[in-house]
Amino acid sequence: MLHGHERSITQIKYNREGDLIFSCAKDPQPNVWYSLNGERLGTFVGHNGAVWCIDCSWDTTKVLTGAADNKCKLWDCETGKQLSSLETKTAVRTCGFSYSGNLIMYSTDKTMGFPCEIHIFDVRDGSQLQTGNPMSRVPIEAPMSKITSAIWGPNEEYILTGHEAGDLNQFDLKGNWIKGCKDHGGQINDIQAYKDYSMFITASSDTSARLFDMETFEPLKMFKTERPVNSAAISPLHEHVVLGGGQDARDVTTTSTRIGKFDARFYHLVFEEEFGRVKGHFGPINSIAFHPDGLSYSSGGEDGYVRVHYFDQNYLDFTFDY
Repeated sequence: MLHGHERSITQIKYNREGDLIFSCAKDPQPNVWYSLNGERLGTFVGHNGAVWCIDCSWDTTKVLTGAADNKCKLWDCETGKQLSSLETKTAVRTCGFSYSGNLIMYSTDKTMGFPCEIHIFDVRDGSQLQTGNPMSRVPIEAPMSKITSAIWGPNEEYILTGHEAGDLNQFDLKGNWIKGCKDHGGQINDIQAYKDYSMFITASSDTSARLFDMETFEPLKMFKTERPVNSAAISPLHEHVVLGGGQDARDVTTTSTRIGKFDARFYHLVFEEEFGRVKGHFGPINSIAFHPDGLSYSSGGEDGYVRVHYFDQNYLDFTFDY
């Protein structure tokens, strides 16, 4: 159990090798941990509000964080030094490095009369980071609802966005809308791609997680639960997905942990059936991530803890006998 946050976890991420876990929470200090023994490597100090999102470049040299203090910050991963700070009009809800690590994107909230926007910067161009003028700016206009989660597509061709109303959209780097779909009935809380970017999984407040084809947006599978899903991840090793959720944070005090609302739930990717649960958190799971080698996974909860779980041999040998 990793306890370095005093408020609820908002997102956790592994780096590409899987030796580090990055966590951010509703407190102003994101943390980085060794995934092997849970030792804290350090904190990134500089934000003044809840940190909503965190990402790490493919070579683990830079870290990107977005927070409710209307700033998106770029950090040196090794030293924890702030490299640049980008001012925004509203809170930064999602952020991410492109595959090469040369481009970054973040999206802002629609509040106080300002629209929801995606900003794309080229990290190699120092003047963009200094002036805060992005390479491109994509306004999200009505009837589209605000972005609640976003990731880069494969080969830096487009950005994949999930919205408050449950729709999914693709935007190219110039800001042109490519395609969209609306299969979910509630807010999309999380999008995570498969390791080869051929498909992605979405977690939604409509109590389901869905698997989509990355290029065509064809809905492939649906994993149904009884409560909102906050996060979902696809195993890089087995045909398994893990879902994390629970009810709204405000209802937690009236719920016993025994009912199993705060479990991580494992589903078979192909057969869509649940085959296991892992207990542990004292509140809803807000973010879940598989280790890149598929031998362990981590979950971050409303209770402020990150729990790192290692699978036993039975799971690793596990196959469905049909």
